[in-house]
Amino acid sequence: RTTHYLFIVVVAVNSTLLTINAGDYIFYTDWAWTSFVVFSVSQSTMLAVGAVYYMLFTGVPGTATYYATIMTIYTWVAKGAWFALGYPYDFIVVPVWIPSAMLLDLTYWATRRNKHAAILIGGTLVGLSFPLFNMVNLLLVRDPLEVAFKYPRPTLPAYMTPIEPQVGKFYNSPVALGSGAGAVLTVPMTALGAKLNTW
Repeated sequence: RTTHYLFIVVVAVNSTLLTINAGDYIFYTDWAWTSFVVFSVSQSTMLAVGAVYYMLFTGVPGTATYYATIMTIYTWVAKGAWFALGYPYDFIVVPVWIPSAMLLDLTYWATRRNKHAAILIGGTLVGLSFPLFNMVNLLLVRDPLEVAFKYPRPTLPAYMTPIEPQVGKFYNSPVALGSGAGAVLTVPMTALGAKLNTW
């Protein structure tokens, strides 16, 4: 029982550190579309590496979803903090990690806990699905330009000053670029996480 509770603490702490250190861990509405590709690559990689590491550590399908749930809760706390400062509810969009983590768990379960399949198939599914789920999520928020100019962030660096999003210039499809790059980079990074788990 003690080991179980200790593991919960370890997952919570490490998922928080991984999330923050993988780049921006929340979508700020004022530049969400501009950062979509970078966010997709960093966060899908972080999710796959962290989730596979803990999933293989426990050997239990479902651990990846648990890992994503911890991150989701943490991000909602961050959203609440900004809201408490007087920013609108839509100022932060909470990323959608859980569905992609469920695909990873499903792969691990369906392949009878085959870690190589979890890395290759599950990692690819995470890299492809994560940007898509978040694209749908971002489409549900109100006009980002209205939020950007009405509620400027006091800590916003000069190079991130809100400008009109140039979504069409990302090869006309930020979803395609984010999904492709995320899927390509997720598999080797997931394999690295699994390798670290064996040391």
